[in-house]
Amino acid sequence: MVNDPIADMLIQIKNAAMARIHRVDIPYSRMKHAVAAILEKEGYVVSVEKIGESTQTRLRIELKYEDSKPIFSDVKRISKPGLRWYVNKKSIPLVVGGMGIAILSTPQGVMTGKEAKKRGIGGELLCEVW
Repeated sequence: MVNDPIADMLIQIKNAAMARIHRVDIPYSRMKHAVAAILEKEGYVVSVEKIGESTQTRLRIELKYEDSKPIFSDVKRISKPGLRWYVNKKSIPLVVGGMGIAILSTPQGVMTGKEAKKRGIGGELLCEVW
């Protein structure tokens, strides 16, 4: 049993990128799908799709490479099940000098730190990706 499914998903993506694997399948959840959709929108992965039937639903993530080097270089899980980390709109971090993204879970849905700042809302800081 996995205690932190978001961290498990991010580490599986990172490990697949380091091993130069082009596709990874993980168990589906709406939160994982929302985080993966942000990674797709920001250009860290090529595509994200939900596959399978209701009990065996999986999330298929196609990884992105540039000159055989992965775009997804590292990830840091911030808010964990044992210690939730909430930020207001003023304390949303700038990741790697603006080269990475922060992913937040807000009352208006899962979004990037940049988008949350623009909307003027804070939330749970899930992770940082660069």
